[in-house]
Amino acid sequence: MELVKRSLPDGFDSYVFSKQPGFIEPEMRKVFKRAVPLRTVVVYCYDPRAVGIPQAVAKAMPGEVYPGKILRDGRNRKIASTTTIFPVVVAGGRAVDALRSITVAQHLFGIENIVVVHHTYCGATSFTSEGLITAFRAEQGVDISSLYVRENVAIPDYRSSLTRDVGLIRESEGTPKRVNIYGYLYNIDDETLTLVVEDRMKEEE
Repeated sequence: MELVKRSLPDGFDSYVFSKQPGFIEPEMRKVFKRAVPLRTVVVYCYDPRAVGIPQAVAKAMPGEVYPGKILRDGRNRKIASTTTIFPVVVAGGRAVDALRSITVAQHLFGIENIVVVHHTYCGATSFTSEGLITAFRAEQGVDISSLYVRENVAIPDYRSSLTRDVGLIRESEGTPKRVNIYGYLYNIDDETLTLVVEDRMKEEE
């Protein structure tokens, strides 16, 4: 079987939902919410040693399912999933890179929880923000000093990074208001989670 096609298939835009005849966006949102019961966004690092984080979160939070099962229709098309966790994989698991994904997840599925996970021996703890900026200028000839907020780049210590990221998510206008936000540290050796920051929404009286 050819795994890489050499040219685009005829009518390849037919795979785009919004290009379908009779497309109605509010109705499409209802379809997505029925097809995938996603309710928890998990933001974590792209370090291969951190690959077990979504499973660890699923074990720590009752009712969560990951990776779940892919469901197919009568024509063997993948049409749904039973997972409840939506992984967002970014450098260091920093929240700044996940904000758009959180907004999209809310729009398509509706979410109840956002979990930020940083891990032990992370590469983001091996440099400083200033060190990255200095090296980039020397090696790439580009000044990125105004590109990123310093506190969002490296991880100086886990408590401050997780506290900042949970706060950044809560303060974002693209974050749904009634979600619980958690910050965990994941030990890559014993694959355990430690809760560091918790920002739960209080029940309305």
